[in-house]
Amino acid sequence: MTITIHTHGLDLTDGIHEHVHRRLRYALGRFSDKLTRIVVRLSDENGPRGGVDKRCLVTVGVPGQPDVVVKASKSDLFVAVDRAANGAGRSLVKRLKRLRGHR
Repeated sequence: MTITIHTHGLDLTDGIHEHVHRRLRYALGRFSDKLTRIVVRLSDENGPRGGVDKRCLVTVGVPGQPDVVVKASKSDLFVAVDRAANGAGRSLVKRLKRLRGHR
C-alpha cells in the first residue's frame, strides 16, 4: 500500500508523516490488496490567522471504480487526519459491500 502525501501551506514534519501513515494503515490496511493508490493532501487554508483551517483530503483508488474521496477540516491537523482516515475506511467498506452485492 503506497501512500503519497502532498502539503500546501505547512511543513511535512516526521511526526505528521508518521501519523498519516499509521492512521491510514490502521483504517485501510485490510484492503491493501484491493487498492491502487492512496493520495493525501494536507493544507493550511488560513495560514497564521488560525481557525478551523487544517484540511486533510484522502483519495483512495479502487480498480474499476471511481475514487473514494474523503475530506476533513479541523483546527488541529492530527484530528483532521484521524477523521479523514476513519471516513475513508467507512466509505471503502460501503463501496466494497456494494460491489459484492452486485456480482
